[in-house]
Amino acid sequence: QVELVESGGGLVQAGGSLRLSCVVSARSFTGYPMGWFRQTPGMDREFVAAITWTGDKTYYGDSVKGRFTISRDNAKNTVYLQLNSLKPEDTAVYYCAVQLYNSGSLSYARMYDFWGQGTQVTVSS
Repeated sequence: QVELVESGGGLVQAGGSLRLSCVVSARSFTGYPMGWFRQTPGMDREFVAAITWTGDKTYYGDSVKGRFTISRDNAKNTVYLQLNSLKPEDTAVYYCAVQLYNSGSLSYARMYDFWGQGTQVTVSS
């Protein structure tokens, strides 16, 4: 099965930065679109960012545009999310996901097939 392992979450003051990483279990699966979502307790997962196989296209949720950057290194089987200018409202569990079987819009959680375990990002004021 496909596994995604995240790291990089933590506690940071408002205005600070974090870099999240997600390593995919098999090199062959890094040739598919990847996305980042976030979720707070009791809420639906919110689209954060997505990137195509080649990295030529990226997409961002309105709340993070201009602050977060998604990238990927297929040789390392890894997708990254750089979080800058963090705000308390960015506090959430962040999940990475891969679109393996589905196709279509990358901004919908239902379009992804495998998910990481999530990593907690907490931004204090």
